[in-house]
Amino acid sequence: MEIDFYKFHGTGNDFIIIDDRKLKFPSKNNRKIKFLCDRVFGIGSDGLILIQDSLKMDFKMIYYNSDGNKGSFCGNGARCAVSYANFLYSFNRGISFEFSEEFYSAIIGDNEISVRMSDVYKINCLKDYIFLNTGSPHHVVLVEDIDSIDVKLKGSEIRYSNIYKDKGTNVDFVQKISDNEFSIRTYERGVEDETYSCGTGATATAIAMHKLKETSQEKIKINVKGGQLEVNFQHKDGLYHKVYLKGPVVKVYKGKIKI
Repeated sequence: MEIDFYKFHGTGNDFIIIDDRKLKFPSKNNRKIKFLCDRVFGIGSDGLILIQDSLKMDFKMIYYNSDGNKGSFCGNGARCAVSYANFLYSFNRGISFEFSEEFYSAIIGDNEISVRMSDVYKINCLKDYIFLNTGSPHHVVLVEDIDSIDVKLKGSEIRYSNIYKDKGTNVDFVQKISDNEFSIRTYERGVEDETYSCGTGATATAIAMHKLKETSQEKIKINVKGGQLEVNFQHKDGLYHKVYLKGPVVKVYKGKIKI
């Protein structure tokens, strides 16, 4: 079977995106999905996204981690999916889409795409870290020197620790730059390594830093290895709502591959 695919990235977080409106992709074959995401033997990516028709929204997004398993919500993946879906459907306006029976919206700008993320109200502040879910679970740690962190080693230790023995977690190491700017490095569950960017991680970091009073701003710049993202939100009575993740999206190339 030969399939057409596109390769996209959002600040270095890269994805294979496939038009699956005819529902022909072997989506239950985890081995083939893992092969496509493999950086040596396949195309290579942090994950794979299928675009399907939706009866309720403009389109449906299905997301798989690079290990071949279905993943939780991916912010940068969603931004890339919106860009590709706009190419397929020619919306040229605000877009709504479906993911795992939840509904999301997005705004297409001139050079960047904003996705409205889930509201956040449950945040666990512990002694050495903060934990919250922004569509995916995130363990957020403040550090003094982000460049000195062995992200794969330290992130893996936390991800597989007894704290998260059931489903694991993503891990974000954060360094404060200024009141409205932070740098992060992220260990992603499902990729099992550091990635160049993580949209839900950037969102979790912005909210966590506001919760910890490390920032008083509601518009925050997040530096990642692959560039810069922006997180906007409104905070009232412990609820973080109208949360938006904004940043650039790049179409890298189109190709065909046999699976």
